[in-house]
Parts: sequence; C-alpha cells; structure tokens
Amino acid sequence: MTKEINQLDLAGVEVIKEHFSLTPLQVQQFTALGELYRDWNAKINVISRKDIDNLYPHHIIHSLAIAKVLRFQPGTTLLDVGTGGGFPGIPLAILFPECQFTLVDSIGKKILVASEVAKSLGLQNVRCVKERIEEEKGLYDFVISRAVMPMGELVKLVRKNVSKKHQNAMPNGLMVLKGGKLEGELHEFKKYVEQTPITDFFKDEWYKEKYVIYLPL
Repeated sequence: MTKEINQLDLAGVEVIKEHFSLTPLQVQQFTALGELYRDWNAKINVISRKDIDNLYPHHIIHSLAIAKVLRFQPGTTLLDVGTGGGFPGIPLAILFPECQFTLVDSIGKKILVASEVAKSLGLQNVRCVKERIEEEKGLYDFVISRAVMPMGELVKLVRKNVSKKHQNAMPNGLMVLKGGKLEGELHEFKKYVEQTPITDFFKDEWYKEKYVIYLPL
C-alpha cells in the first residue's frame, strides 16, 4: 500500500513539474507533502480519509490552479481564509517562496496541522494563526480561499483586509477556488468577477465545473 501511495505522490509531483518551473528544493518540498499529510491526517482528520490517496490532484494541484491565473510578484502578501490543513496556502507558499502567506482558521486542530506541515517543510514564508476572519486586522494584496463560504459573505468579511497598494499584473482582491453552478452566487459581482475553468490548465475529469474566481476589491 505504501509503495502504491508513493507512486501516486511521484505522479502528482510530475504533473506539477510539467506546469511549473521548480527548483530542487521545491521538488523536494512538494514530494514531502504526501507523507506529511498522511501522517498528520491519521492523527487529525483534515482531509476525508477516503480522499487521502487523491491528495495531489484534489488538494495540492487544485490549490496551484490559482498560480495559473496569476504569478504573484516577489513581496506579495496573501491571506488564506479558512485554510483547514493548509490549502491553498501551503502549496502556493512552496511555489512562491518570496511571497508572504498568513493562514487563518478558527479550528485549532486544523491550524496545528498546517503549522506543523509548514515547519516540517522549512517554509519561512508561512504564518499560521488560530482566529476567526472577523478578528484579522492585517492588510494583504490578495485574499485566497477554497470554497470556505459564499462569495457575498466572504467579500463582506475580507474587504477590510485588502490593501490599496498594487504590485501585481492584476489589481488586489479575492482569488478563490469554487465549484458547481455559480451564476446565482456571483450575480451581484458580474460586472467585475472573472471565472476561469480549471480545465483550461489541468485536464483531469475531477476539475470539471471547478473554477478560479477572481474579484478585484
């Protein structure tokens, strides 16, 4: 079983290498994620046990879809809201070591997993905080998340956290991963929102009807 899972890890890392130019350290960090998350998930359930074998396509590569929409400039600051065990923040922090990531979640057990994974990987650009988003006072270039709440609610909560000083090719705002029929949820933002199908980048059937949603704020 371990050998089979390790092969899945390696296959996942190969997909990442096909899409992004990685340093040897980044390859090592992406490869290490599989064992780290399996180990922690056995102690604290942050990923569905039946989905842990799909860690790379369903969680790590899914998180990296954000990087296919925008390559963040060095010095960019990002706030990952409702990070759970560290998605999308930790895969993006590996990919963008010169950007600063703050990962927040109100559930202590989940933020512990994210913090320990980041520590094991030696990620110096990740800060993990147990708090509700209402309590977060910092300013960031982008707020990122993965289907944590309806868009309207999220916008109300994080507008205060988006900096007005821009340094990327796209204005500061929200960059979130969502799936399904989103017309109703996004209707109030239709003049500004950009909805990019993840199948534009990754061809796995699982990514059908999954999107990167960008909303400048």
